[in-house]
Amino acid sequence: MSSHASNRARVIPLRPVPAEPAAPSEPADPAPREPLWRDVVGEVLRRERLAQERTLKEVAEAARISMPYLSELERGRKEASSEVLAAAAHALGLGLADLLALSHRRLVRQERPRPLRSRTAPRRTEATSRYGEVRLAA
Repeated sequence: MSSHASNRARVIPLRPVPAEPAAPSEPADPAPREPLWRDVVGEVLRRERLAQERTLKEVAEAARISMPYLSELERGRKEASSEVLAAAAHALGLGLADLLALSHRRLVRQERPRPLRSRTAPRRTEATSRYGEVRLAA
């Protein structure tokens, strides 16, 4: 039995091929990019070190980590373990909770308010705190 079928393989594209190129109608607003945790923590570590007028070498020695590694942490190039973060925080006279709180404040300042997306409109109550007006959904 001989087969006269073509030896060409059938190609199935992984992504659908657009029929025609998309026309640039309106420039889309790029979605705000979430900051990376390592960038935020690194900024906080560097800001605290500089506020204390200490060198990388001084803080790295006190934390018992290498100076290049601390530099990479501050620049957001490395994801540090909780042990390393605690050591760096303690070397700066901070607790791990202090480092997390300062990082949280930095994140809150960067974040833009987002609209609530729910099927039913929640009942709102308002309160005022030292941070300004707070709206609570009940």
